[in-house]
Amino acid sequence: MANSDVEVVIVGGGAAGLAAARRLVDAQVDCLVVEARSRLGGRAWTVTDPDGHSLDLGCGWLHSADRNPLVAVAEQQGRVIDKTPPPWMRPSLTYGFPRAEQFEFIDAREAFDERVEAAEGAPDQPASALLKPGERWNALITAVATFVTGTELDRVSAHDLARYHDSGVNWRVTEGLGTAITASGAGLPVALDCPVHRIDHSGRRLRLETTHGAIAADRAIITLPTSVIADESLFTPALPDKAAAARNLPLGFDDKLFLALDGAGKFPSDSRLFGRIDRAGTGAYHLRPFGRPLIECYFGGSLAAELEDGGDRAFFDFAVTELVDLIGSGFARRVRPLGVHRWGSDPFARGAYSYALPGKADCRAALAQPIDERLFFAGEACSLNDFSTAHGAWLTGVAAADRIIDVRRR
Repeated sequence: MANSDVEVVIVGGGAAGLAAARRLVDAQVDCLVVEARSRLGGRAWTVTDPDGHSLDLGCGWLHSADRNPLVAVAEQQGRVIDKTPPPWMRPSLTYGFPRAEQFEFIDAREAFDERVEAAEGAPDQPASALLKPGERWNALITAVATFVTGTELDRVSAHDLARYHDSGVNWRVTEGLGTAITASGAGLPVALDCPVHRIDHSGRRLRLETTHGAIAADRAIITLPTSVIADESLFTPALPDKAAAARNLPLGFDDKLFLALDGAGKFPSDSRLFGRIDRAGTGAYHLRPFGRPLIECYFGGSLAAELEDGGDRAFFDFAVTELVDLIGSGFARRVRPLGVHRWGSDPFARGAYSYALPGKADCRAALAQPIDERLFFAGEACSLNDFSTAHGAWLTGVAAADRIIDVRRR
């Protein structure tokens, strides 16, 4: 390997790793990003369909856009920022969901959110305990929660859910958020197709064993998903406390399927449908995103996990079944699959994004804590208030780089 000896090695080329590398390069610190995939971006990944439309198979929204640093990153690249309000902040289409019932659901969801906000005033418990017993809308509230957390509410810490901060301002990058994040790595020192198998911190310097040989470094920023850090064989000597924190912050399942839609003009741009309103295992369907002739289908939690087991075709079959039940049998002839990625089956991700198990919300701070001023940690799971987002990952990468710069000064 050309760069086998550096001052700082950054393990992972997603949003956190690229943000850290950019900060270090700007401070003239010798560094190298080591990425297992053949591309940068991590769980931010934009592909292009045959008609030239950008499809975000990973993260796609600039959440809390009024304070999101990735807005400036995209603007500096000359990207187009679409500020159309997201479909979840407007009424859904009325197929299978009359408008009066939608207002009932909104009221129930807002009441649930208020109970979540107050949850830190009591001992931690599963977020499902905050559902109102017998509430008609509990199944749909749970379905929406799987889109947010990647799992069902009985596995989620109420404290962790309460700590998530969202300003309610949500924008998109027309060319794809994955495109912007990947492009932020332009000009950085990067080694692709280079998985790290072991990080030995027993000696005076770090030794990272990769598929392309060993790398020596003074310090490292680890931006790997919790699913990887949970493997105690990654570090030598082992870091059982880090592995335990990672296990308590597992990655949920959230997957997207994109469909081409013939005769799309019948539907309003950026509109939405729920497949079912009476069960948690259902899809959310974003029709005509950016006004394009597409449907962005979203699946979360145990449903997404089950569909992953069935392969890519299972996503398409499930989506068509739900949409046909809503719109009519002829609808099946109007759609065809364009793209899907099973994040739980991705060997370098093994899931979508992190959630805290009940009683384990404080594991985010524990995971983020550096070790001996040599091993630093970043990534969405290390964010106390912006976890599960690309900007949360980005901010933790900047913070880790700043700590290294501070250590060097001292």
